Amino acid sequence: MLSHEGIIAVEGVDTDKFLQGQLTCDLKSVTGTTATLGARCNPKGRMQSSFYLWRTDQGVMLGLDRQLIAAQLADLGKYAVFYKCELSDQSDNRVGFGIWGEAADAALQSCGLDMPANGTVAHKDDLFAIGLPGGACVLWVPTEQAEYLLDTLCQHADPVSLNQWQLQRIRSGIGQVSDETREHFIPQMLNLQQLGGVSFRKGCYTGQEIVARMQYLGKLKRRMYRLLMAGEAPPSPGTEIVDRESGKAVGEVVMAARSHKAIEMLAVVQKDAAQLTTLSAGDSDGPLISLADLPYERELTSAEAE
Repeated sequence: MLSHEGIIAVEGVDTDKFLQGQLTCDLKSVTGTTATLGARCNPKGRMQSSFYLWRTDQGVMLGLDRQLIAAQLADLGKYAVFYKCELSDQSDNRVGFGIWGEAADAALQSCGLDMPANGTVAHKDDLFAIGLPGGACVLWVPTEQAEYLLDTLCQHADPVSLNQWQLQRIRSGIGQVSDETREHFIPQMLNLQQLGGVSFRKGCYTGQEIVARMQYLGKLKRRMYRLLMAGEAPPSPGTEIVDRESGKAVGEVVMAARSHKAIEMLAVVQKDAAQLTTLSAGDSDGPLISLADLPYERELTSAEAE
């Protein structure tokens, strides 16, 4: 169960017009059977939230870190009053399950759904499965049906801890803005452009000038990497990545989780420091960090070289 995530719903005739001027993703690309990653930025291009977005018959849904919802509703509400749309927190009305692995197809089929590919949505009645990178999906169900559907899913797949879901996201290279990292990153620092979460053709939105300038005129000095570290306790989001030799902070943790061999994390690190063998998390006395591949590392490196 994805207890750390919640849903913002946007409903009304002006929903698309309103969100198109607020989010990095292009609403025109999202149909009833497609979904997208995206972000909401402040005027300086810093991400206030990251999310996956899909449509229902009622409107548009954004799945994001639950701790960010109150602040996002308050900020978006300042602009929504000029449009015919309404914002609401639907987190108590729906429960999310993360599903992946060999049994994912059978588990979803037991609920009457097919496993969605990345960027697509499988839908039946009030059940929505949103396909994410890495062969995983999030299944959102009405709260009153959650217990029954969980039992149904568990007849075909094994329940695991939230840590395992976070580990799956890390290995897929999908970062997430949390309360601790709110307004710390521009979208390109979390590789969101590589994941299809930023449109550079849709026109203006809050923070667009900064995001576009970085893409076409600037030189990105920091971006997200996957890192490995010995230990048992994953560092919290926002924990500094430190170079032992200089004692200086060269990055910060986006998210972290335990595997059976090590702690794995996504962290935004200075590009000229990412290859160093003297990095640690938190302080200079912590375990040394090593660099691991992202699934899209080759494509991202190639794009950066252009």
